Amino acid sequence: MDTIMMPPTNHSGLMNRRTAGKMAFGALACSFAAARGEERRFLAAQNLRAAAEYSARRRGYSFLVIQHGKTLFEDYANGTSASEAHKIFSGTKGFWNLAALAAAEQGLLHLNEHVADTIEEWRSDKHKARITIRQLLDFSSGMDPIFPLHEDGIKNRDTIAIRHPLVAAPGEEFIYGPASLQVFHAVLKRKLASRGESPTHYLERHVLSPLGMGPQRYMADDSGNPLLASGFKLTAAQWARMGKLLLHGGEPVVKPDSMALCHSGSSVNCAFSLGIWNNHAASHGAREFDIEDMLELKWEKQNWRNTCICRDAPSDMVAAIGSMYNRLFVIPSMNLIAVRQGLNAKFSDGDFLRTLLGT
Repeated sequence: MDTIMMPPTNHSGLMNRRTAGKMAFGALACSFAAARGEERRFLAAQNLRAAAEYSARRRGYSFLVIQHGKTLFEDYANGTSASEAHKIFSGTKGFWNLAALAAAEQGLLHLNEHVADTIEEWRSDKHKARITIRQLLDFSSGMDPIFPLHEDGIKNRDTIAIRHPLVAAPGEEFIYGPASLQVFHAVLKRKLASRGESPTHYLERHVLSPLGMGPQRYMADDSGNPLLASGFKLTAAQWARMGKLLLHGGEPVVKPDSMALCHSGSSVNCAFSLGIWNNHAASHGAREFDIEDMLELKWEKQNWRNTCICRDAPSDMVAAIGSMYNRLFVIPSMNLIAVRQGLNAKFSDGDFLRTLLGT
């Protein structure tokens, strides 16, 4: 398929707009991959432009679309550029969950083992003793979110999380926040101690390095413990490497069977598992709502029943979701990756995806 570089564009209301549009004009029709003998459909050019406009007018920075291995469109708005890294907030969680899956494949841990097998302090608490590693990663452990763990100047995040009381029975509520992941960090830290390796080094060797990425912004506390819930700053192209991994069944970090666990959801939130959101319920009348607005509510008032990201997007779509509407969308059935980065504004995942997909 032939591609051309579109000229920079300006839209009224945008400040210092710098656009690099690398777009496939085969997007309006179909092209055939002769070597594989399969039909490849590409997103329509007008939809790519419209989605870029939608994002940019809502304080968007980066918009990158890759389909069938081709970069269809790149757009860097509001004074930013392709080389500029931006915070991905909770998108960070997905990388640490990949570390957990890699550790499980290597036999370092089992997702269904009890946390108390490693965190001895929990053995005397009959409720905490029931919590599994998988429940920590799915935010179904019953732990208070402890949002102040995001702050700087904390002596030891792991200790605070381990000592904090539960607010719900294990396995019965979806409670999104940094505490559960900090306990997982403590688990991984203790399991790696005999190897003389830290969780951060493990992440770098087994996740970041295979993805062609170096050390990240870890927001370590005074004891050197990174914040697992947030912190990374990536360019759109760097974050898209996670998208390629999701398209390729976890390659080059984990096997497809492990990666599939991220696509299924949990018993308390069918749209979330192991750091990744999914759109499975879209195929049978799910509720579409603003996920960030829901997360702003206290956990007791949140309702995750029959949840989807976008009713009009394919049900096999998965996503990494970061605050302020930073998004990585992956649709395997369309061989599609879309990255959107920006600042908080009146943004809708559903409207953005409908604009991009033309649905």
